Amino acid sequence: MRTESFVEKELSHDAFLGGRLRIAQPRAGYRAGIDPVLLAASIPARAGQSVLDLGCGSGIETLCLGARVPGLVLAGLEIQPAYADLARRNAVENGEALEVFTGDLTDMPGPLRQRQFDHVIANPPYFDRTASTPARDPGREHGMGETCALADWVTAAARRVAPKGQVTFIQRADRLPDLIPAMVAHLGSLEVLPLIPRQGRAARLILIRGRKGGRAEFRLHDGIRLHAGAAHGRDGEDYTPAISAVLRDAAGLPFPD
Repeated sequence: MRTESFVEKELSHDAFLGGRLRIAQPRAGYRAGIDPVLLAASIPARAGQSVLDLGCGSGIETLCLGARVPGLVLAGLEIQPAYADLARRNAVENGEALEVFTGDLTDMPGPLRQRQFDHVIANPPYFDRTASTPARDPGREHGMGETCALADWVTAAARRVAPKGQVTFIQRADRLPDLIPAMVAHLGSLEVLPLIPRQGRAARLILIRGRKGGRAEFRLHDGIRLHAGAAHGRDGEDYTPAISAVLRDAAGLPFPD
């Protein structure tokens, strides 16, 4: 776990959303790809609503959401103090109001336990370390390697979401057998949106959403392709227009109706 603050030489400053955000990230350690941006784009939040990001890291998904939907009340929970400090710094430098709590999702700080939110979002660690190799960097390992069961992430999210509020996770597709029973135990109106690398490939990631007190039937949506074509055939990026708009123009990525 990273406890001491990052020094400047340890950081890079990376553009997100076509330069709308400038995010400081560790050069070595957990670095965000497009996953948190896709998660943020999928949240149907409206001005005035509140959002809690569990495991917020350096704040990327929360700040991406705030850049797309002005007027949100944003909060994050991060177990690693150095990353929590980085999220606070990134919020200030990007002109966003983000309240970051430092603590464990299984033992949240008291003030956070007293609150509920319209949306709870999370990008939990993807890898079950009983079947994979840990990363060498402690910060990266904490972001990628599961130390807390997915069921605990879902339980924590369900406790913090308000009645009729939504919980949305992004996760590897092969973790669906773990996620669905955990969500069914606490949430209703479950929806799954597969994220497909490109034509002819199986989904590697999924977005999954549930509503507290929801009663709608389970929905498995048609997948969204991230890249154009069946293979990478040219230099540079080849995202589909819809995904490019998310990454460059802060567009939304709504679940299909």
